Amino acid sequence: MPNAKNQETVKVLTEKFKSMKGMILTEYHGLSVEEISELRNKLRAQNSEYTIVKNTLSEIALKEVGINAGNNFLGPTALVIENGDVVSPAKIVMDFAQTHAKLKVRAAFLEGKFVDASVVFRLSELPSREVLIAKMLGSMQAPISGFVNVLAANIRNLVTVLDMIAKKQAA
Repeated sequence: MPNAKNQETVKVLTEKFKSMKGMILTEYHGLSVEEISELRNKLRAQNSEYTIVKNTLSEIALKEVGINAGNNFLGPTALVIENGDVVSPAKIVMDFAQTHAKLKVRAAFLEGKFVDASVVFRLSELPSREVLIAKMLGSMQAPISGFVNVLAANIRNLVTVLDMIAKKQAA
């Protein structure tokens, strides 16, 4: 019979898995408490969570949500549960893994399936959501700005000619 603490953990994980946008599985063995806290703080700023849970409890919670974990939970595993943008947490984890060799990305759960660490690496190379939105808005505004400049050119030229005529008459 499972104990009450494990049942509560599975219940909480199940709720988190239902609302998550994605998840990154990492191997954290060898990281200090300070390093894990640093990573947690960076992820918390991006509406994500870094949690360490027993593999069996994670697998049970995933099964309750209808996700087959396969063989992704082998050895000590920590989860980055993404609740907002999936690119920013991937960037944070990959940057952290480059400076802390003991953190290894194993796999990720994105768009309903598990993918390997190379997908997380490619995802981390993408610009953030805000940058993509800014680029898109800039692309949409470019034709309008060009059209306004073309219309304003005639008025500018008229003002320039009138200014030259006024200077010539004054001289």
